[in-house]
Amino acid sequence: MTAVPKHWPSSRRQGRRRATHTGPTIQKPILCKHCGQPKLVGFQCPNCQQL
Repeated sequence: MTAVPKHWPSSRRQGRRRATHTGPTIQKPILCKHCGQPKLVGFQCPNCQQL
């Protein structure tokens, strides 16, 4: 088989290519139902140890 030239993204797409792979987003804290302190969704409250 012969070598095939690689496809390079156009200059218009170069900035957008990297911008799509930003990784996981950090969730905003919510208020705990039991004590009212901020906590992350799905984690135990650091103040009252409730889910």
